Amino acid sequence: MKQAHGELGVATRGKGFYDLTGPVARWLGEQSVREGLLTVFVPHTSASLTIQENADPDVLRDLAEFYERLVPESTPWFRHTLEGRDDMPAHIRATLTQTQISVPVRRGAMALGMWQAIYLFEHRTESRKRSVLLHVIGE
Repeated sequence: MKQAHGELGVATRGKGFYDLTGPVARWLGEQSVREGLLTVFVPHTSASLTIQENADPDVLRDLAEFYERLVPESTPWFRHTLEGRDDMPAHIRATLTQTQISVPVRRGAMALGMWQAIYLFEHRTESRKRSVLLHVIGE
């Protein structure tokens, strides 16, 4: 059994989806695991991960708007506001989504569907430097 660990740095420009598929695929291609399981983890409380459609950009726009409407920044009863009015909504959005995803590895590549991509979902308004941790295990 082989395993490898890696880390990607992601500079965000504020709220939105950032496609990680290419950088993750390149890292995975440098590893010697042909069949196994890839874990992608974001160690932040105001960003998350998702596997989502990569063909029609309206999907990502609709998802972003859905979360803006679901958890609006104008909610007056939020107490956690020291880091700005976007902070508590960002924590809630991260709670409703995922901080870790698993992807099967087949023949040395991610076994994503034809229209799937891995995205970092940034929930904060300002630019951030995010880390994404990678782990692959297998043969």
